[in-house]
Amino acid sequence: MKVVPWTRSLSGLLPALVLAALTVLAVAPAPASAATGVSSVAAALRENPVYVDPAASAQLSDAEADTLARQIRKADKPLFIAVLPADYPTRDLFTRLRTATGVTGLYAIRLGSRFDARADSAVLPRTAVQNLVTSVRGEDAPAQLSDFTNRALTNMGGTAPSTWGSSDGGGGVSGTALITVGAVLVAGGAGAYTVVRRNRRRREEEQRAALERLRVVVDEDITAFGEELDRLDFHPAEAGADDTMRADYERALDAYEQAKTSMAQAHRPEDVRAVTEALEDGRFSLAQLAARRQGLPLPERRPPCFFDPRHGPSVADAEWTPPAGAAREVPVCAADRTRLADGRDPVIREVDTDHGRRPYWDAGPAYGPWAGGYFGGGILPGLLVGTVLGSMMSAPAYAADYGSGYGDFGSGGYEGGDLSGSDFDPGDFGGGFDGGGGFDGGGGGDFGGGGF
Repeated sequence: MKVVPWTRSLSGLLPALVLAALTVLAVAPAPASAATGVSSVAAALRENPVYVDPAASAQLSDAEADTLARQIRKADKPLFIAVLPADYPTRDLFTRLRTATGVTGLYAIRLGSRFDARADSAVLPRTAVQNLVTSVRGEDAPAQLSDFTNRALTNMGGTAPSTWGSSDGGGGVSGTALITVGAVLVAGGAGAYTVVRRNRRRREEEQRAALERLRVVVDEDITAFGEELDRLDFHPAEAGADDTMRADYERALDAYEQAKTSMAQAHRPEDVRAVTEALEDGRFSLAQLAARRQGLPLPERRPPCFFDPRHGPSVADAEWTPPAGAAREVPVCAADRTRLADGRDPVIREVDTDHGRRPYWDAGPAYGPWAGGYFGGGILPGLLVGTVLGSMMSAPAYAADYGSGYGDFGSGGYEGGDLSGSDFDPGDFGGGFDGGGGFDGGGGGDFGGGGF
């Protein structure tokens, strides 16, 4: 089943609303004093994003749990957090919890001092989940869950399930509840339209915010290119100038003007791709002009430097391994090639994020179109594999929010927050941790497979 985000038909959404209403009626939250099984945890998570088992209440206070829950609800993302006692049975725990909850999302579980997470690939790819878990390893429960939540909400896709906040707090099906179901069925069409309109409005707000943050970076790129034009100090009538030089210079000037015009007309993050395409083309024209003026061989048409496209066209491919990632070949400028050969760090383009300055490939989904304009779709998957941006771009919902054509990043699946029941890929929720038999793997034993 494939659901196209934001364009879900009313006929497809109505059954989901009915299922949500029936789910609320059929499942009553377990009393705090009852023994907590997976079904009870799932029932609680359908109504609230954070569940703390009574036997694990010392790990996370009610106030801390409420703070996390409010943050997740405000972000409107399908993130589920469960804090369970250290001796809670771990065999197939994620698969069983995902099946019982029936909601597409990201599931994080803290057991004693151990922590792990799994997600539907439509919400967050497996590599991104692993990276997030690794980034918070070893922290105490409040800090770990807070850090994980902050980072996950920044990177994940999807929307919160409609079941949150829909409980009437009773232990059975009351007359009022039956009337409510009738009202839901009667008003299903109108409600579906309201949900679609709300989602469209939220998406537009998110895109405006992403574009404004991206605008700062793009304006820096445009300014840097204008400064390169000034430093070149080329005059079409200067001694030695010929028609090919003047053509190079004219193309560079046209690219500069096109970049400014495209940015002024941008309304969505994907519109930025035209800006960086123009800048990439303009920089190559300047490189050609510089070679002609110096009597050097014309440069090969290559992508810009991966570490910072403002460095200009790359001169070679060099092996580079990002933190916690796999080695790959990336295009580099002459200066960064020398730095890497000497064992030094390259000069990386960093941008502002909610968590401080970060490399652009760890900064957020809006940088996909920005990078796509510089590097084109064909080489992006290889460059970004294992990075936060690459992981987000592999999610099926990415193209609907930020455009497509960035290479083979995959597609398909449910949008986060869907009531998909047991219809999900068990591979997303199985497997060991750090290569071990671990938390949800076939070994069925130790949480984390010895990774802690």
